[in-house]
Amino acid sequence: MPIPLKIDIVSDISCPWCLIGYRTLLQALDNLGGQVLADIHWMPFELNPNLPAGGQDITEHIQQKYGASAAQSQGARKALSERAAEVGFAFNFQERSRIYNTFDAHRLVHWAAEQGKQTALKLALFDLYFCHGGNPSNLQDICKTVGDTALDAAEALTILQSNRYAAEVRQQQEDVRDREIYAVPAFIINDQFLISGAQTVDVFERYLNKLTKKLLAEKTSILRTRDSSFRVFSTKN
Repeated sequence: MPIPLKIDIVSDISCPWCLIGYRTLLQALDNLGGQVLADIHWMPFELNPNLPAGGQDITEHIQQKYGASAAQSQGARKALSERAAEVGFAFNFQERSRIYNTFDAHRLVHWAAEQGKQTALKLALFDLYFCHGGNPSNLQDICKTVGDTALDAAEALTILQSNRYAAEVRQQQEDVRDREIYAVPAFIINDQFLISGAQTVDVFERYLNKLTKKLLAEKTSILRTRDSSFRVFSTKN
């Protein structure tokens, strides 16, 4: 029988490593050959909560935030493209010239969870930004993306024109901070374990194997590891 795992992925729509991490996780789960039954949810994280309404030129943003030169930014994009290709995804960096605030998009992802389409909308928003250069803070762009996932675009517009789900998203962001998660992607498993970063397929497989063996052997035992990218929040009684 497969081991059920609840996996909460803390991520931002404008984070390329979050998309790579998700697709790498899926590949690892597939390689485990049905040993794990994953129930995936998405938790909000804003990399740039203070961006203006029109966003910012991405090259300018990276230079200001990270002090990266144009050559360093180009090298980072090359590394991202190579990692993405390994998991079957292609970034369109030529189309993605600006970076935007993503809070409203997170509100809709929260709403989509109630409709059973959270992952579908999250992935569609990734495509909007990384493949088509769309604006995940623009009402028209978001509502079209919602419609493409068979969700109600009219209801989405009503939500965006209100403060609906704002409190819920803020609370989830606070929950993430309480867990001392300050970078994404982060993968919270069974509300107890944390895998940090866009790990490689073999690393995800190793961690998941440890977890399944632990859960099969003794639920109250503490999984110990020296790897800083994996830690235990607490032990269940």
